Amino acid sequence: MIFMLTLILILFMVGALLSILSVVISEKSYFDREKSSPFECGFNPVATSRLPFSLRFFIIAMIFLVFDVEIVLLLPLSAAWDVSNMSFWLLSYMMFLIILLLGTIYEWSYGALSWKL
Repeated sequence: MIFMLTLILILFMVGALLSILSVVISEKSYFDREKSSPFECGFNPVATSRLPFSLRFFIIAMIFLVFDVEIVLLLPLSAAWDVSNMSFWLLSYMMFLIILLLGTIYEWSYGALSWKL
């Protein structure tokens, strides 16, 4: 019991010491207007926030997210190669790939993959 209380006290003191040390180290020396202003990748931070943005970038980003999630869902199927039945594994994998292919064909026929306006 004494050992546990001593350990808790030591851990509390180390935590307090680290907290005090971080406050001392991170103390600001002076205020600089340039350092406190946000950096906007070379753009003027006081410019208008409504810049024209092509909707194609948004569509491509959504397509990327959908395919990225589908690939992440395919990875556990590959890991289950040894555990599951071969015919069940092949059927699951092929159904998933067919759904993925049908989605790609639909997006292509809809024109989401063409860059024309």
